[in-house]
Amino acid sequence: MTAGPGRVLRMSYIVACVAGVGFFVMSVALLGVWPKRVLDEQTRAMAPEYPLALTASEIRGRAIYGREGCAYCHTQQVRYLRTDMTRFGAPTLAWETHQDYPHLWGTRRIGPDLAREGGARSRDWQFVHLFSPRVVVATSVMPAYPWLFDGAADRPGQEAEDLVAYLDSLGRAREIAGPEGEAVAREGCQCPDDALRQLAFEGPLSAHPAKSRRVHDAPVLPTPAAPDRGRRLYADHCASCHGPLGEGNGPGAATLRPRPTNLVEHEYTDERLADVLWNGVWGTAMPAWRDWPLEDLAAVRDVVQGFGVSSQETADSAVPSDPAAETLGGLGARVYVANCVQCHGETGAGDGSASAELLMDPTDFRRQRPSQAEGLRALQSGVEGTPMAPWTSRLSNAEMLAVAGYVRGFYEGPDR
Repeated sequence: MTAGPGRVLRMSYIVACVAGVGFFVMSVALLGVWPKRVLDEQTRAMAPEYPLALTASEIRGRAIYGREGCAYCHTQQVRYLRTDMTRFGAPTLAWETHQDYPHLWGTRRIGPDLAREGGARSRDWQFVHLFSPRVVVATSVMPAYPWLFDGAADRPGQEAEDLVAYLDSLGRAREIAGPEGEAVAREGCQCPDDALRQLAFEGPLSAHPAKSRRVHDAPVLPTPAAPDRGRRLYADHCASCHGPLGEGNGPGAATLRPRPTNLVEHEYTDERLADVLWNGVWGTAMPAWRDWPLEDLAAVRDVVQGFGVSSQETADSAVPSDPAAETLGGLGARVYVANCVQCHGETGAGDGSASAELLMDPTDFRRQRPSQAEGLRALQSGVEGTPMAPWTSRLSNAEMLAVAGYVRGFYEGPDR
């Protein structure tokens, strides 16, 4: 007895329905349940005993990050790819985000990955970038978030404070876990022969190309062949803070502390500018540019050197104008030894006995020479946002004039 067409059709519907439900269950198991179990097992095996949790402010900031849609453009996961590792550092381990719910890994990189963002930028830079991104990054496509502020970048509201606190937390837990945490993770991985999983422990934890470093290992920059490119690079990436003419008055300068350097009032050696461009300036908003070709860094170096006052222009001003100071031989040297050597060092190298305890490196006068006027201004007013305080309560005008001229003598660069 053969089945009628209706029966066959009904059976095909039933088979299709069962197959569809079975495929859905299998998909949930393979794409949801099974990966979660694997990640949970990795977290238990590889996490430090007491991983650092988010503070109340950071938890609020995470909610704001999700609310404002930051995950639509930024990922928070360094993948097991050489390109990711070169740009951002060690791949993300499961335990680093095990406290995140829901996760904010993201899937697109319209903006850079933020998994290692903590400590990569100063807080004042982050506030300016949130308030008006193109003020500090001329080519940025990121929208502004002025409603998080009380009318200006230097008046962040609580939500802006919380969001920046959260950004500063990204990558911090693994960094604080330190070598001991990496050893625990490596042991828990139990994967000595798995080349892919071993990538998680290869290279630096953070290779963020903009993160400033308190080291001095910059490469020697070549002689650039395209000065026009240097001017374009400066206009696109530097003028927003340092100003189009290098006077430290770009649109982003007003709320950065310390303010961007007035390049016109300084002379720099090639080595100093290579160090700044390669490593940034620790403790300031000046980032590093290690992802640039050396030829581009050299082109910008030459633009910056072109801003500086020449030695001839400052030769006359280097002589103290105060008659009292002129009659005191060696006054500048005596003032320097009594008041400045603890930070700036005996030879002006910025390596004094107190330098290691400061949040910022003191100026190395061998590689950077301020004009007489700039040195005097720093002594009279200090440098806001740095350990350099005003000296008007301890030094006379004659003493400040003398020592401002004296430190210029440490410079080892060529006179131009």
